Amino acid sequence: MKNHDLEPYNNQASREEQYSREEAYLRAKEKVKKLLGFYWHVASYVIVNLFIIIVIVSNGGTLFSFGTFATAIFWGIGLLFHFLSVFGPDFLFGKNWEERKTKEFMEKEQNKRKFE
Repeated sequence: MKNHDLEPYNNQASREEQYSREEAYLRAKEKVKKLLGFYWHVASYVIVNLFIIIVIVSNGGTLFSFGTFATAIFWGIGLLFHFLSVFGPDFLFGKNWEERKTKEFMEKEQNKRKFE
C-alpha cells in the first residue's frame, strides 16, 4: 500500500479559511454554470427564431404579422425569466435599492413634518 503525505490542519483559523475559500469556489463555479446555460439559451433563441422567421417569410408569409414573431415573443418571455433566475432581481434594483428607498421616504416624511 502506498503511503501518501497528508498535511493536517495545524490551527482552527486555517481550517475555517480553507473552508470559506472552498465554499466561495463552489458558489462561483455554480454561478458560471448558470451563466453558461443562459448564454446557450440566448444563442439557441437567436438561431432558431431567425430560422423560423426566414422560413415563414420565404414561404410567402408576411414579415410584420403576429404569427411571424409569436414564437420569438413567447420564448422571449421564458428567456426573460431565465435571465432573472441567473442575474437575480438585484440586477434591476441593485443591492442597496430597498435601503436607499427607505431612507428617501423617511427624509420626505421628515421634510413634510418641518413644513407643517
